[in-house]
Amino acid sequence: MASSVRGILLDIEGTTSSISFVVDVMFPLARRDVRALLDQHFTREDVAKAVQLMESDAGRKLPTPEEVAAEAYRLMDGDVKSTGLKQLQGIVWDDAFVRGQLVAHLYDDVAPALRRWNQSGLDCRIYSSGSIQAQKKFFGYSVAGDLLSLLRGHYDTTTGGKKEAASYTKIASAMSLPPGEILFVSDVVAELDAARAAGMQTRLSLRPGNPSQPPNDHTPISSFEQILVA
Repeated sequence: MASSVRGILLDIEGTTSSISFVVDVMFPLARRDVRALLDQHFTREDVAKAVQLMESDAGRKLPTPEEVAAEAYRLMDGDVKSTGLKQLQGIVWDDAFVRGQLVAHLYDDVAPALRRWNQSGLDCRIYSSGSIQAQKKFFGYSVAGDLLSLLRGHYDTTTGGKKEAASYTKIASAMSLPPGEILFVSDVVAELDAARAAGMQTRLSLRPGNPSQPPNDHTPISSFEQILVA
């Protein structure tokens, strides 16, 4: 049992949703549609801001849609958690969710748990490498309906890397809670190690299809029904 918990911080991929949905559905869609987005809306404010972030990440100018697309494909191929790329992917997914091309997968235990925790007065938030914009569309257009009212905050790599303890310290401050009263759930041991170093409690998500993790002492769970808080 997690003791003295007042806030719950959740990862998405491999925790609330299957890795296969993200890898086999969302990523290919972003790869397929990103060039058309750039060709049609290169100067649109949100796209231009994402391109500026990609230029900052790359350390060079990317003056044409073709060059931005090439850099995006390179980052996707390397599974690089680039803030600029995540922003650009988020714009593609935003459009797809709104048009009904995407409906976010959630494990069956996720929505009931979010409702239960909210009814208990817990502060539930999301921390993912995907952009905040994409996170909001994900939980706004899910198989369980619109769950955004159950989430009080979202964090992405603009807060910091998920394997850096300082990121979790910032999030605890934003939640106005001591780190020790926040439970972080993820499928990645290195992220849990960083959260623990910041003082948070942790649970290791063991969902079907998740990759194996190195030896660790984080309490494993296979369902949010196993998260008991006091």
